Amino acid sequence: MALQKLVLLAAAMLARAETTIEERQAAAGPEAWAAAHSQAAAALARMSQQDKINMVTGVGWDKGPCVGNTSPINSIGYPQICLQDGPLGIRFGTGVTAFTPGIQAASTWDIELIRQRARYLGEEARGTGVHVLLGPVGGALGKIPHGGRNWEGFGADPYITGIAMKESIEAIQSVGVQANAKHYIANEQELNRETMSSNVDDRTLHELYLWPFADAVHANVASVMCSYNKLNGTWACENDKALNQLLKKELGFQGYVVSDWNAQHSTNAAANNGMDMTMPGSDFNGRNILWGPQLNNAVNGGQVQRSRLDDMCKRILAAWYLVGQNKGGYPAINIRANVQDNHKENVRAVARDGTVLLKNDGILPLSKPKKIAVVGSHSVVNPKGMNSCVDKGCNEGALGMGWGSGSVNYPYFVAPYDALRTRAQADGTQISLHSSDSTNGVQNVVSGADAAIVVVTANSGEGYITVEGNAGDRNNLDPWHNGNQLVQAVAQSNKNVIVVVHSTGPVILETILNTPGVRAVVWGGLPSQENGNALVDILYGLVSPSGKLVYTIGKSASDYGTSVIRGDDNFREGLFIDYRHFDQARIEPRFEFGFGLSYTNFTFSDLTISSTATAGPAKGQTIPGGPADLWETVATVTAVIKNTGAVAGAEVPQLYLTLPSSAPASPPKQLRGFAKLKLAPGESGTATFNLRRRDLSFWDTRAQQWVVPAGDFGVSVGASSRDIRLTGMLKA
Repeated sequence: MALQKLVLLAAAMLARAETTIEERQAAAGPEAWAAAHSQAAAALARMSQQDKINMVTGVGWDKGPCVGNTSPINSIGYPQICLQDGPLGIRFGTGVTAFTPGIQAASTWDIELIRQRARYLGEEARGTGVHVLLGPVGGALGKIPHGGRNWEGFGADPYITGIAMKESIEAIQSVGVQANAKHYIANEQELNRETMSSNVDDRTLHELYLWPFADAVHANVASVMCSYNKLNGTWACENDKALNQLLKKELGFQGYVVSDWNAQHSTNAAANNGMDMTMPGSDFNGRNILWGPQLNNAVNGGQVQRSRLDDMCKRILAAWYLVGQNKGGYPAINIRANVQDNHKENVRAVARDGTVLLKNDGILPLSKPKKIAVVGSHSVVNPKGMNSCVDKGCNEGALGMGWGSGSVNYPYFVAPYDALRTRAQADGTQISLHSSDSTNGVQNVVSGADAAIVVVTANSGEGYITVEGNAGDRNNLDPWHNGNQLVQAVAQSNKNVIVVVHSTGPVILETILNTPGVRAVVWGGLPSQENGNALVDILYGLVSPSGKLVYTIGKSASDYGTSVIRGDDNFREGLFIDYRHFDQARIEPRFEFGFGLSYTNFTFSDLTISSTATAGPAKGQTIPGGPADLWETVATVTAVIKNTGAVAGAEVPQLYLTLPSSAPASPPKQLRGFAKLKLAPGESGTATFNLRRRDLSFWDTRAQQWVVPAGDFGVSVGASSRDIRLTGMLKA
């Protein structure tokens, strides 16, 4: 009994310690940064100029244990710093978890899972000795559905992206690892990303592309990565407006700006206009070093002030102090350490709860069918090996993530057929496989099956790799490998077809949906290493599907009003991307933003609205994230959700606001709240949406302020952006 009490006491103390860490991080703000900067100033006084140059300059490409490395500063006990990709795990690691991509995490709309995922990411980074984890991604908003790296981010809406950024950053930094918000800013395509200019008007920049970074800064992110592209004609990594005026002054960012790898173009302009650290310190050939000795000469020659060099170092040091990396006990750098623990449980949960049921005429969930057939090359593990393609630069076998520097090695991979076969054996179900995308012979495999499961994919990634003619961005929005034709061939021989789609972004599904015999479409997204297990969880009703789309699936590629640009992109669509565009242009989507079916039913009732919002500009003191009053709750909306079906399930009520007519040219509605309620049959729950002042504001370009417009705000609560169940109004 005494031993049991000790165990319980130790567990309670550990729980309190973890809570204290998270509470401290959540509460950290100007005071915490002030203390960190004070410590940094004391350390700076003991550093030589060469120490300072070494702190801000990477050691060069491929000259250290990580993708980015700085030299140790022995005079202050500052170690070699390791910066490592990335947003879903430790790149090049061999004992790490392949977490689900950000787009899948966002598709759960589940704050707890998003936060747990990020905490586990942080734990694995710390366990491998990584000081700076290069993620999360808030700079791939997905205004172009073809965009190669959209899957690394959190969807085509700044609000849900901002919430996911906040939760992820706080969780990563709660375990003592520096998070890195990237890619700043307006980096929306891979084609010509290193030469193009993203020309964005002031209001659009604030309300869409800067918005998630404000959340990141408010969450006290340690570092921000400037992107490859130009912003309004000037390179992002030497852009005074973007780095000094917007990020550091307007948003009150206290950490440091690190370049994307080889995104630096100058010595003096980069230093004077706000960049604080260069990575990897050279180009990818080990030449073209722009800081190091060159920065030293610029400081000695007065082209860069010594005070500016000090500022760079203070910011870098302050981030180190803020997350407690100065306290000792940090593991040695070893990205091959085994740090997986039980983290696969989160991968499966996110893969499962981020799966979106798009169509179901009653065939799902399956219940011990006599025979099933599985069709497609993407239903099995890549025959060449699950990690045979460097940085996942191929589309062979089952798909779990896109390609590029944001990818990781799989420790194992459960393909759809693997998990379906295991389930079939347990149920006594006969299972047959056609592991090819050829239509030859498919009739014999699917004939007589109670369910024919066809797996199709669409892939994308980073532009330094070209896969099947797709140089990062997708060439079109069709399923790859003749997926439409494969589904049609199966449906000719079987009228119980279930189509499973694994994709980095929207796919045009018109051919599939118009094929007689297609009874269900399951949007599996990007489920990573637990691909098949998550699919079985959904197909067999082990859980009711609860994922919702974080982008719109249109009826044609032209519906989106955007595409990959050759040359500079003038962002002519302005505020009207994804569902904002579909709403404004009155285009009927195939599946709208926020859509997702369930195996149960939910009713919405009892809308309540309370508000203290007043019209006018934000005037608060600048804190991390901007004026303090922007972050204050000024209205609360509640709604009662009831599970009226026969099985347990989870619903995601979403709140959309329509600004008063006094706010010029605004989208018809904008997401400004969501909740995930897990309800037993017959159970009711209350969704509470706390609206901050920023949620009611628009960016006034004349006043250069966030302003709450006067008038009536439309309040819409529903199961998607188009399935609105409750409406009301609040006044400011």
